[in-house]
Amino acid sequence: MPQVFQIIDLCSLGILVWLLHQVLVEKQHTYQAEEDNLPVLPMVMGAFVLAMLLHGNMNGRPIFDSLWMASLFVSTLAELPQLWLITRTGGRVESLTSHHIAAKAASRVLSGLFMWHARNDIGCVPWISGFNHAIWAILGAHMLHLILLGDFAYYYVKAVLANGIDCRLQIDVESCNV
Repeated sequence: MPQVFQIIDLCSLGILVWLLHQVLVEKQHTYQAEEDNLPVLPMVMGAFVLAMLLHGNMNGRPIFDSLWMASLFVSTLAELPQLWLITRTGGRVESLTSHHIAAKAASRVLSGLFMWHARNDIGCVPWISGFNHAIWAILGAHMLHLILLGDFAYYYVKAVLANGIDCRLQIDVESCNV
């Protein structure tokens, strides 16, 4: 059975290398470097620090529990560069990009529902007696992601209802103080 997982890991690594080649070499001319200036490194480092502090005890291995929690926190922040770029470029979003962001929001809703139902199964070494900080960090990350995508979701649903599924999205960035 371990060979199956290793084969899947190698296939995932191959796909990742191919995607990086596509983005950094083949499609480099489509990159908007001037507008894409959100500093993500401090956010990612903060996610890892918080993950080390707030991780649960799911399998008795703190490093893997921390890495899982870090992946949750980083995935919560993963939409920020795209949303930042949308506001920096006038609020215009192509239909495939908007569908991708909407699908991520829907997946976060479903993941949050799962975590809500599994909240009693996730444990941690509590800092405060009787308070499970790990599950509240997990649920908080889900809520933060939905809050970050709330404004986008409003404009997305409005555009799809008005113009159909194959429409470009125009977000009103005049009201944003960016």
